[in-house]
Amino acid sequence: MSSEAWDVPVVDAHVHIFTTAMPLVGNPRHRPSYSFTAEDLIATLDRHGVPMAVIAAASPWGDYNDYTITALRRYPRLRGTVILKPDVERDALERLKAEGVVGVRLPYISMAQIPDVTQPDFRKFLHRLADLDMHVHPHIEGEKLPHLLPGLEASGVKIVIDHIGRPDPATGINGDGFKAMLRSIERGRTWVKLSAAYRQDGAALGWAQELVRRADPARLLWASDCPFVGEEKHVQYQQTIDWLSAVVSDAKTRRQIMCDTPLRLYFS
Repeated sequence: MSSEAWDVPVVDAHVHIFTTAMPLVGNPRHRPSYSFTAEDLIATLDRHGVPMAVIAAASPWGDYNDYTITALRRYPRLRGTVILKPDVERDALERLKAEGVVGVRLPYISMAQIPDVTQPDFRKFLHRLADLDMHVHPHIEGEKLPHLLPGLEASGVKIVIDHIGRPDPATGINGDGFKAMLRSIERGRTWVKLSAAYRQDGAALGWAQELVRRADPARLLWASDCPFVGEEKHVQYQQTIDWLSAVVSDAKTRRQIMCDTPLRLYFS
């Protein structure tokens, strides 16, 4: 499948770019030994007929957003998220939005205790993002979503959850995290990415099919998670496209997930 199957462009809603020269945070979750540049990304997209993509900020580089912003300036077909401290001022957010930044990633995965987003600095931060029609993109284990989502929802900001919500493998779709995610979708400001199946220990297909069955497809997005950090030798880009066909058999629904919804969310 490629974008040639549709009369509107396919959008890959979650990709990464980086170089070995970029400064890592202390004790990063991943330490890639190679670069995957903006030019590598563009070449990968072009080989698979995917015209547009959204760069997801990655926790190994923290709030070093420089390379992403440079790529957004160079390629209008890209959008991106960044990692920021909550004391960022509105004028800085306005400049980032003008560069093609559409949201802020919250790098909370593997944290023993997640930040309290109901504190004054965070409330101000989230309110500014909502005012600018930007979203937050929590990077967090699914079982922690019930603790995080209420504060985010109360702020009025848009929420985009990655990787099928990362359900707890022990409980899957019956877990509190998956249920909290479904309730958040129903309340109307939350989207979820059907992505990174290769990180979910073989259970992702069933989880994704249940999400498609129970959630409004207009709240779902497809993404590759390219370049598959840590699993580069085992995952190919085309597999991520083919996987969505296994999740969603209906072509009209696939178009909504791969084209219509991400175009409205990221490029309108």
